[in-house]
Amino acid sequence: MLRAEYPRPQFQRQSWLCLNGVWEFEFDDENRGLVQKWYKGTSLSRQIQVPFCYQSALSGINDRTFHDIVWYRREIGLPEAFRGKQVWLHFGAVDYAAMVWVNGQLVARHEGGHTPFSADITGCLDEGGACSATIVVRAQDYSLDLSVPRGKQYWKEQSESIFYTGTTGIWQTVWLEPVEPIHVQKVKLTPDLDANEIAIDAFVAGDRFGAAADVQLETSIMFEGELIARDVTQVLESVMSRRIKLVATQPDRFLKVWSPEAPNLYNVELVLRVEGRETDRVASYFGLRKISIEQGELCLNNRPYYMKLVLDQGYFPEGLLTAPSDEALRQDVELTKAMGFNGARKHQKIEDPRYLYWCDRLGLLVWGEMANAYVFSGAYVNRMTSEWQEAVERDYNHPCLVAWVPLNESWGVPDIMRNREQQHHATAMYHLTKSLDSTRPVISNDGWEHAKSDMLTIHDYESREDVLSRRYSSVEQILSEKPCKRSLYMPGVSHAGEPILVTEFGGISFRKSEWEGWGYSAASDERDYVERVAAVVRPLLQSVAVKGYCYTQLTDVEQEINGLLTYDRQAKVPLEWIRLINEGKPVSAEAVATHMALRAPSAGEAK
Repeated sequence: MLRAEYPRPQFQRQSWLCLNGVWEFEFDDENRGLVQKWYKGTSLSRQIQVPFCYQSALSGINDRTFHDIVWYRREIGLPEAFRGKQVWLHFGAVDYAAMVWVNGQLVARHEGGHTPFSADITGCLDEGGACSATIVVRAQDYSLDLSVPRGKQYWKEQSESIFYTGTTGIWQTVWLEPVEPIHVQKVKLTPDLDANEIAIDAFVAGDRFGAAADVQLETSIMFEGELIARDVTQVLESVMSRRIKLVATQPDRFLKVWSPEAPNLYNVELVLRVEGRETDRVASYFGLRKISIEQGELCLNNRPYYMKLVLDQGYFPEGLLTAPSDEALRQDVELTKAMGFNGARKHQKIEDPRYLYWCDRLGLLVWGEMANAYVFSGAYVNRMTSEWQEAVERDYNHPCLVAWVPLNESWGVPDIMRNREQQHHATAMYHLTKSLDSTRPVISNDGWEHAKSDMLTIHDYESREDVLSRRYSSVEQILSEKPCKRSLYMPGVSHAGEPILVTEFGGISFRKSEWEGWGYSAASDERDYVERVAAVVRPLLQSVAVKGYCYTQLTDVEQEINGLLTYDRQAKVPLEWIRLINEGKPVSAEAVATHMALRAPSAGEAK
């Protein structure tokens, strides 16, 4: 069975049941399923491998044509450990609108193609909970509706330009979990580096709080197996907020901060007891780190920090938006770090939490970005704000995540320079995000036409080194330019000293596989390629005004061949060459010549 790892690494329990694997499946192009009540037990004629969408090869179907309504069905037997418990059914992501039935009873509705949802299915099971269950899912996509947040999923069946194959239906893990009636529902972890404290908000589900019951929450914090702090408190309401001081246990030791160079993590264990009996045990973790902006400097842990990011679309040849394995997600992080990048901008995708887990563990900064829509309307605003709030809540605890990007290149607000409603929307997305998370910078509209924003981020695919050197020679020069022929700010907004980063540039194509495709500029061989990459990176590293960059992009994707890696994650040039460029060091001509000579075909091969 593929994708069997625990799907929610920031909130883990020991007992759970993975439901990935073979499900019954059906296209419903005529929208007959609801009328004919397929949720009542109708068998479906096809099979699909969950959690892969039907458009992907790993699903077993591999059909790229539009089928906007799809159904899933699976019969399961519940383990003995589920007997007498509340049973929760969890979905990592279903694109776009989902309805879920268990044993013929509707248990959930959800809209939003990138965020999780859950349902208490206990009432649908036989008394005692140890029984079989038939789970039916109806997923409806809107392939032609450009007001739906979709990211890079194309509204045509054949991908082209900067848009890729769509995803319909289940594309992240499905699983079951048993809990007691009184249990920890979620936890919010906010590190305070300056005070050496961790703020913990524990949300406790149940109805027996107060004097009528003895409900206690014990919180233990460990570092590398050593107990750092323990807190026991009486649970008197559904949200328990605690601030716990973190103190090194020995005088010659110091608290460990989290950074890409030293990804130190503190483990957290929450134990809930009712009348002395343990009813829940949850494991989590946090990094003691701070991201801030001080006097125009972007700072990590109170020190200026130059961000060297790579644009990462998060697509895979056989799984599309879904990685084929947990190891594939880890490999992407390792490859990114091996090339000298300290972060990734996940582009137009709310990424699988397992990717964020590996970034936490291995040390890689992440900019979290919403999958945008393309046209503005009231329906779009409702969809966008609802799903974005769910995304911010889901990923809040990850120390790797250091910036939020609700909008990119005015997607969804295409008339922002003239339309007041769209201007208000972009501004509102900034403030909405800050109201949900005041600990991270927010970029209101990455690339150009910024509303209120914590950073000025610029997209610039200029390939000439002399032009880039002049353009980024000073703040004043930067503010006078219009890369991509777009204004840097929307009307009424101007630069107020925020850090300046170039968050899309490069995009140099170099064909190294069977894939045909395009890029913003093209290289002819390894020597030309490495020279072109160095030519666009050098001006940014040498600029006194630029505080970081994001190179486009990590991998080739479908018809785009402008990745540093091929679509199947093969290096186009040695990884250490890219690392040297990111470090501002030259790649020696001798090394390039030797590499090319070793790769040159022999006379016999050439024939």
